[in-house]
Amino acid sequence: MGVPLLLLLLAFSVARADEGAFIGVNIGTALSSMPSPTQVVALLKSQQIHHIRLYDADPAMLAALSNSNIRVTVSVPNDQILAVGQSNSTAANWITRNVVAHLPAVNITAVAVGSEILTSLPHASPVLFSAIRFIHSALVAANLDRQIKVSTPHSSSIILDSFPPSQAFFNRTWEPILSPILKFLQSTDSYFMLNVYPYYDYMQSDGVVPLDYALFRPLPPTKEAVDANTLLHYTNVFDAVVDAAYFAMAYLNVTNLPVVVMESGWPHKGDANEPDATTDNANTYNSNLIRHVLNNTGTPKHPGIPVSTYIYELYDEDERPGAMSERFWGLFDGNGVPAYTLHLTGSGLVLANDTTNETYCIAKDGADEKMLQAALDWACGQGKVDCSVLQQGQSCYDPDTVNSHASYAFNAYYHKMGMTVGSCYFNGVADITTTDPSHDTCKFLGSNGKNGTFPNGTSLAPSTNSSAENSNAHQDYYGTAAAIIQFMGVLLSNLLLF
Repeated sequence: MGVPLLLLLLAFSVARADEGAFIGVNIGTALSSMPSPTQVVALLKSQQIHHIRLYDADPAMLAALSNSNIRVTVSVPNDQILAVGQSNSTAANWITRNVVAHLPAVNITAVAVGSEILTSLPHASPVLFSAIRFIHSALVAANLDRQIKVSTPHSSSIILDSFPPSQAFFNRTWEPILSPILKFLQSTDSYFMLNVYPYYDYMQSDGVVPLDYALFRPLPPTKEAVDANTLLHYTNVFDAVVDAAYFAMAYLNVTNLPVVVMESGWPHKGDANEPDATTDNANTYNSNLIRHVLNNTGTPKHPGIPVSTYIYELYDEDERPGAMSERFWGLFDGNGVPAYTLHLTGSGLVLANDTTNETYCIAKDGADEKMLQAALDWACGQGKVDCSVLQQGQSCYDPDTVNSHASYAFNAYYHKMGMTVGSCYFNGVADITTTDPSHDTCKFLGSNGKNGTFPNGTSLAPSTNSSAENSNAHQDYYGTAAAIIQFMGVLLSNLLLF
């Protein structure tokens, strides 16, 4: 983490199976110091992050998101579930204040009703279904129900006997609540929101679940976990948990309801008793997860059916209670410095500033010339870039175009600033590339002759106020460990023979 590194997450447009999967990012706000919402959105734009999930509907953040076209999932905080679930008018007022008031400028695509209510706030569970229905009714009244979906995120711990997946079923205690919710989600063309944390499955298995299996690392066929009932092969915990959800829903006669994973990630730092919360493992998990999702590989039960996923999370939240790892799930720290470099080269859709590649900052293709000229003037003026080589007769004068001159100046500033987060933004008219833009006698800073193109991208920053329920987001993920241990018994025997 000594050299600042850059990240780009480029996502597809919507979370429907026929249109491809996307990668989004959760934005928690339990930080001691947060940038302004305007700074957040500027950096989200520069990162080309098109999908975010907020844990509330903070008006300042939503105002900053106006006209950004970033697709936003807003949330009814847990502490408002009882009020919304007991009053149709309260739900209608919530939608009026937190959704309708921000349309169409803000691209709100979903409302998450609470967060893991069944496990984190069980006394509110009797009104969860009515809260979902009331929110949906308010959207119908506003003629917004087709463009804005309603669902509620669940902990994977509500799925019992989840390994092998074909035996999975929901905790019987919650069936009277879950069954009508699932049927309602299906009837409204929504989706099942699920939080999936292979890190906890691995940690609680006492070595039965191999680390490689949790991290998406390749396994030889003889080491894959096989569901004896379906003969489906599972190469990672993530797919097994998602398929367990599909089987559990089918047990309640609900099929064809897509799963969207609202939280998944891996901590990059932990206490002494958390030895696998490391930068390398976090990098490996999130890099492989992103590649897996964007490849639209689906799961063994539903191959080719994409599982859109939100990374948990954008920032380390230094004010979260509990074990040290609770504060280190972020892709970035509170200053916007990347915690590690995602190794995503080859995914085709995402760029990480991998230290094995040189990167350059150039003018974005198709950018407005007036904006480019203004950015060029700034770089050569306030940015204190030496632009003398752009003068007529000098080495970088030709071609004499705004795009070419801006590319040189942008790159010079980018390298002058140490390729730090945010230094290749220029009001959205700059891109990161790994292709050396040097030409003829004009050599760009950082040039070493290596080529390999990736479009777009630069930095990130945090968001707005979010409710505190995500501070307990991980407390219930130990419940599936026993089932995993049982399922992995054969796999462990194979590994010992390997």
